[in-house]
Amino acid sequence: MSSLANVVDRLTIEGELFEKQNNDSVRCIACGHRCLIRAGRRGICQVRYNKNGKLRVPWGYVAALQSDPIEKKPFYHVLPASHALTFGMLGCNYHCAGCQNWYTSQFGRDDNSNDAINLIRKITPAQMVEYAKRTNAKVIVSSYNEPLITSEWAVGIFKETKAAGLMCAYVSNGNATPEVLEYLRPYLSAYKIDLKCMQDKNYRKLGGVLQNTLDTIKRAHEMGLWVEIVTLVIPGFNDSSEELWDAARFIAGVSNDIPWHVTAFHKDYKMTSPNNTDSQTLLRAADIGREAGLHYVYAGNATGRVGEYENTFCPSCNQRLIARRGYVITEYKITGSGACSKCNTKVAGLWHTNPSTVGLNGIGLPLPVY
Repeated sequence: MSSLANVVDRLTIEGELFEKQNNDSVRCIACGHRCLIRAGRRGICQVRYNKNGKLRVPWGYVAALQSDPIEKKPFYHVLPASHALTFGMLGCNYHCAGCQNWYTSQFGRDDNSNDAINLIRKITPAQMVEYAKRTNAKVIVSSYNEPLITSEWAVGIFKETKAAGLMCAYVSNGNATPEVLEYLRPYLSAYKIDLKCMQDKNYRKLGGVLQNTLDTIKRAHEMGLWVEIVTLVIPGFNDSSEELWDAARFIAGVSNDIPWHVTAFHKDYKMTSPNNTDSQTLLRAADIGREAGLHYVYAGNATGRVGEYENTFCPSCNQRLIARRGYVITEYKITGSGACSKCNTKVAGLWHTNPSTVGLNGIGLPLPVY
């Protein structure tokens, strides 16, 4: 691993999200772990490290890059039917047993992911913006691995993204700090957060702390970021009605306009013992969200099997405003001012100012970048 780390370590710059401590130690403030990193050591994420009393952080590369339908993120209330140029790097501050992106996220922690180093491709922020324009993407998103641990690189990209008139977003586990959110605030428009469960003991099995995520959801919403929340419903882990009610009530307590996506688990990585989530469990979870007072509840990873929970409805008159099938938009009835076309009730989200430009019945697939 040491030789592989040397390759990745060369693709770094001095970070901004840290505080100097005594004896050449640094306190990283990019995520909720707030790692105290001594000289020559690494943070929990494995990619932020202390060199001679200064924090070195990832810069200048991607390990994953494609232009996805924005619904895949999933963002259902951000420029529907658009593409989002999405990039990821290596490393993570969690070690989820069911991670679907483990090959890159667990680099430095799992030897089976060492070959991910071959995915590294050097790139500049200006090139990222060019790729976004080439694929007609309206948004650039940091995702795949945990974006918080590479926030300096994201901001480097987002500065050019904003200058080009495009939107910026994070797809994150939400293990943030107030400092990193303030750092990102000038650039981010939308923030998707995973609310993995409502039991701290289970959060700690994943490498996180429940309260950090709850605080991030509240703080991001209070900052004015557009927030959508995803709960991957895993049989035997977080699928009890009691726990789903706890999640739904918490979200509604922050804002009943926050979309909640309850999505189906499928076996992956080290989590091979639970059954895949069935559609009835997803429907039960979605029903709980609606009963808790949430205006926008969606069931995902079960295209064609969850009925109305793929679609967006007006919270006032219940008109269907957006019809979806998977990542494809088949109907769009939100006005340019972001309101229901029938009753003119404001619909929470970041919408197209010109609805006639919304592409209906598209391919719903990623677009090649290179």
